[in-house]
Parts: sequence; structure tokens; C-alpha cells
Amino acid sequence: MEEFETKIKLRGTVTEVTYRNDVNGYTVFTLDMGEEEITVVGTAPDVREHDTVEAVGDYTYHSVYGRQFKADSCYATVPETVDDLYHYLSSGAIWGVGEATARAIVERFKEKSFEILENYPERLAEIRGISSAKAKKIGEEYKRQFTVRSLLISLSGLGLTTRESLLAFENFGTAAKEMVESDPYSLCEFENGVSFDRAEQIASSLPVPPSAERRIEAGIIHIIRHNLNNGHTCIPLEKMFTPALGLLSEPREKIEEIIYSLAEKKCLVIKNIKGKEFLFAPEVYYAENGIARRLQVLLKYPPEDPENVNAFIDEFEDNTGFSFAELQRIAIETAVNKGILILTGGPGTGKTTTLNGIIKVFENKNLDIALCAPTGRAAQRMTEATGRSAMTIHRLLEVEWRDEKPYFKRNLRNPLECQAVIIDEMSMVDVFVFNALIEALPFGSRLIMVGDSDQLPSVGAGNVLHDLIESGLLPVVELKEIFRQSRESNIVMNAHRIVHGEHIRTDYKDGDFFVLHKNFPLDAVRTINDLYMHRIPDTYGFDSKTQIQVLCPSKKGDTGTYNLNRVLQNSINPPSEEKAEIKTEYRILREGDKVMQIKNNYDIRWESETGEGDGIYNGDIGFIERIDHRNGYVIVDFAGKRATYSKEQLIELEHAFAVTVHKSQGSEFEAVIMPVISVTEKLCYRNLLYTAVTRAKKLLILVGTDGTIMKMIDNGKTKLRFSALKDFLLDNYE
Repeated sequence: MEEFETKIKLRGTVTEVTYRNDVNGYTVFTLDMGEEEITVVGTAPDVREHDTVEAVGDYTYHSVYGRQFKADSCYATVPETVDDLYHYLSSGAIWGVGEATARAIVERFKEKSFEILENYPERLAEIRGISSAKAKKIGEEYKRQFTVRSLLISLSGLGLTTRESLLAFENFGTAAKEMVESDPYSLCEFENGVSFDRAEQIASSLPVPPSAERRIEAGIIHIIRHNLNNGHTCIPLEKMFTPALGLLSEPREKIEEIIYSLAEKKCLVIKNIKGKEFLFAPEVYYAENGIARRLQVLLKYPPEDPENVNAFIDEFEDNTGFSFAELQRIAIETAVNKGILILTGGPGTGKTTTLNGIIKVFENKNLDIALCAPTGRAAQRMTEATGRSAMTIHRLLEVEWRDEKPYFKRNLRNPLECQAVIIDEMSMVDVFVFNALIEALPFGSRLIMVGDSDQLPSVGAGNVLHDLIESGLLPVVELKEIFRQSRESNIVMNAHRIVHGEHIRTDYKDGDFFVLHKNFPLDAVRTINDLYMHRIPDTYGFDSKTQIQVLCPSKKGDTGTYNLNRVLQNSINPPSEEKAEIKTEYRILREGDKVMQIKNNYDIRWESETGEGDGIYNGDIGFIERIDHRNGYVIVDFAGKRATYSKEQLIELEHAFAVTVHKSQGSEFEAVIMPVISVTEKLCYRNLLYTAVTRAKKLLILVGTDGTIMKMIDNGKTKLRFSALKDFLLDNYE
């Protein structure tokens, strides 16, 4: 604690919040300490006007704004008087409580207001305008916020910054203080946790720091988690020592001893694969191994009584006037008789037509079919392509949240009630989601997986589709023939050239594929803006907001999503007195803005003309319909689903005039614009360009240089991912 105790502590009342970044909580506010007012800057997402605040940090001097107090730790204390409570409630901190409701509460219950809110919130319904349901929700939110405030204050006493305290609460809940006191290294062992160095600082400040062995354990697990976040499901033991020696400065023998000790404690799993030892986080090992075991069972017990489906296919062709190619027929027959199939192929090769053929055969057999995809937009595309309702995998498995973690109601003990599951966009599915799905698959059910193995791998850990194909155990049909109508599209033809490493023409004068040559990033930005605003809508009639999408290799740089979203927002949805907006450090969210949900949130409530429900998913794109500052919520329209966001939930929204190629997976757009200039080395590779090109349905325009395009095509190396699914599948399979 010594370093933290040398900091200055201030206490006072917040008179004005002049700035807040809703993304990271960075806040600028004025603190009245009685004899002096000071500007305070730091992470303080919950601080509001009239709050009593304690801030720990140092005085600094800003060249423009003058003397300030930079807070490392900043917390609003719990209101102690009725007047404090009134100011807190009237600030909009509690959902559904504004100034009038706050006044009604304190005037009716006076000093008992605290007790009513905490223990008897149902009595709030005695106030006119507050229903029983609203009273319950107000009480729940009040209790949650004050539990959090008290906990954050206690964590501050351990030397944690506000951000670190919030992370600890998010992962450990109300036990966060006890956990940090007993094991501060736990802070660096979860996703997006603090750095190992920072955990060491906190550990060294405690009266009784953890043991040297615990420090080494934490360092090893931290390295494993770091690799998991980069897509690896495991890491070779030999590759552990270089990063571990650099991080821990301990002898190799000691590190190796602790690794095996962690395995004995079941904190790690060590598995010998082809004569090499690999390290796994336990949950990843059981996910990959679980997938392999379930698939082995499916392969051993295919559907009984193989059928000749050719007669049905012939009848389908006669009724539709469509003629299936040989491989498409094989795929349909395999799906029926093998019960498991991977259907893959590039654009224009007939995956959707084949999929619809499979569905028709299943329908003819009166099978109960479930269609799903990894994202909301991919599920929506699947619905449009098949005419049948599709949903996200999470929705199919009936996801719930327990202790801030997803839990699937459909599982091994409570399987799905269907006889066939069809998954689209399989390349996006990671090991955790696929393991959950395959565990919930009823015995005897068919499993059809559709995807393009040449696209980018999943954002989450694993290389599922690639490993399943490479194992050679599962029936795979790869459609290669490009149908005649698709051969007329330069988008389709160039996509196939790109994936085969062939250079493409960049001088098209007509058609659906163009390259606009620009040698400087800012010229490319101006061109993209003009294309988005004028040239494409005027020439092709596409709507800028709903049908044109800018895809970027990166978020950063002049041609990254951060800058292009700023430029495009100012052009297509400029400030207006008629439009409400919320300012943040990186962006201004404004009514009419195009936005994307960047993480799955199963609690956000939505309504539509056909019903209501919960859940907005990673990759969903919508438009801000209304910003209500008074009541503290924002309405976003996701293709007819009107979702309500609290101000705190806005951190899950980003502008979507321009999105990264990775975020576009599972989506298709009428027209795509992509900058191909100043692409960093680590993003200059073939399947990123291929994925972007295959997002365009009717028009693709690349803006940049031939050199960048050809460099991306020439780089066919995919980023190495260590995974073991293929080996687990082959292990002990007869």
C-alpha cells in the first residue's frame, strides 16, 4: 500500500460533470471541497452531479485547462442524508426515476426512504405512477448500485484503480474484495484482466503477499489465457518456456515443476499429442475433447435404412425447373444417409441451393429441423435464403446468465427437441459454442454444417471447421463448379482467383467489381466518402445507410474504422438541433446513426410488430431512433426490433458506417467499399481480402493501390493456430 498511501486524497461534492466517455468511463468533473473547487479527471463512470466523491491521485498542470487533479481512484460514496438521496435519485442514476419521482419518494417516506428502497421496494407502488413491476425494478437497481459502490470503495482501499475495481467486481462479484486480498494474481488470469506486472504491484502492497509459487502459477496461467485470446486452444510445452522465463525471471526447472504441479491440481491439462506435450486450460481441453467424442458417436451410428433419394431429387427438379449438379446430389444423399455432412465451397457454387435441397428432403421425411448460425445477421441471411426461421446458436440453446456467465438450458441432460440441426457460417463457430451445441444434439439427430473454409477463422478459440475437414473422418462435399449465372459476376470470379492466389484485373470499366486507384490515404478517404454519399446512390440507386457498407482491414489509421466512421457520420448524419446526441471521447452517438452491437447481450429488451423478446447479438446492425436524456435510455432499431439501451449499455455500441472485415463475417451487403492502402503487415493476407470480397452481393469497389491488393493475394499464409480437435477426433477412432 505504500505507493498508494503517498497519493493525495480529496473529498467533496460534484457540482458539474463536464465530460464523460461512455465507452471507457473517462470523466471530467468539478469537485467542490468547501474552500476550493478543482477539476478532476479520471475513470469515474458512475459519478454524477451532487454525489459526494472521494478521489485519490495527484495534482497536475494541463497546458490548456490549467491546474487539475488526476485521479487514479475515484468513487461516489453512499448517500447519507435524505437530501443526498434526493440528489442521487433525481440525477437519473436509477432507471425510471427522474426528478419528480425522486421528490415523491423522499417526500412520502422521508428518513425511511433508504430502508424502503433497500428492503421494501414494493411499497414504492403506493406512489401514484409507480406500478408494482416498476417498484420492483427500481428496488433491484438501487440495491445493485449501492452494493457496487460499497464494494468499489473497499477495493480502492486495497490500491486498485477504478477500472481494476470494476474488472474485479465483474469477474468475482461481491466476493471481489476477499479474492483480491487473498490472491491478487487472480486479477490477471481472466479475459481482459489486468497485466501480470500490475497484479504483481498490487500483490507487493498487501500486508501478506502471496507465495513465490503462487506468483509463478499465475504467470503460467496468464500466458495460457493470453494465447487462448489469440485463438489457440493449446500451446506446446516447449513454447511455454521463452515467454515464461521473460515474464517471471525464474529458472526453467522451477517453471517446469510448477507446470506439472498445476496439472496435478487440475488447473492445467497436459496431453501428449504425436510425441509432444501440449498445455490446455481445462475448459478448452474438455470442449475440444467433448466435440471429438460426440462426433465419433455420430459417425458410428448413422441413420438406419439408407434411402435412394434420387427419385425425390428428380421430382424436385421437375417441379422447380432446376437441375442439380452431381456434387449437389451427392451432398443431399450424404445428408440423408450419413446423418452428418460438411458442405463447403466458395461463392456462386450453389451452397444455398444444395442446402434448400437438403431441407426439402428432410421435410419430405417429416423431420423436425432446426436452423441456426453463430450471429444474428447470419441467422437472418439464412432465413432469407431458405424461407425457414433460423436463429442464433445461443438462442437455439436457450441461453441464460448465471453469475455473469452464459449458461445453456439445452444440454446433455436437456437435449434439443429436433431431428436435424443445420448450421450456417460454420467457419465462425468456436470450440465453446460448438461443444455446447453438439452436447445438446439428441441421439440419432442429423447434423449438417455449411461454411466456407477459406474465410477468416472464428474470433473465439479454435479452428473448428478447418480441423473437422482436415481430420478426414467426416463426410465433406466441397462444391467447386461455378454456375453459369455466377460466372457473369466479376465479384464471384475474382473471389475464386483470390483464394487460389491468382492476381486479378484492376482495370474493369463496367460490371460489379471496380478498383479506384489512390496513392495516398487521405485521397482514399475522400473518395470513399464521395462513393458512399453520392456516386453509388446516384448511379446504382443503393441507399447509403442500409445497402452500402464500408469494410476496413483495421480500426486504426486514416482508412481505419475510427476515422472513416467520423467522416461518414459527419457527411450522412451531421449535427442538427432536431437530433439528440450523446458525446463520448471517441465518438458522438446521434439520432439516425448507424451502429453495431459488439458483444452478445441477452438482457437487452426489444419490441417489434410481431412480438417482444430479449437479446441483441454481436454483429447486429441498427439505427439510433431516439435518445432520451431525461429518462436515461436510447432506442435502437435493429431491422424492426426496437431495443432499449441504458446509458451504461451504450459501451456495447459502435458506429457501423464502416466496420472491420472481421466484424462483417456472416453478413452480406448490396454494395461494399473497401480501402486497400497502408494495410499493416499483419493484416495484409489473402483470406482477409477474400472474406471482404465475398461480403458484396451486387457491387464491390476497392479504393487504394494495386500493390496492396497483390500483396494481400500473394500472402496465402494463415495465422498459425494451435488446436487439437483434429488429433482428438483421430485418437482411438476405429
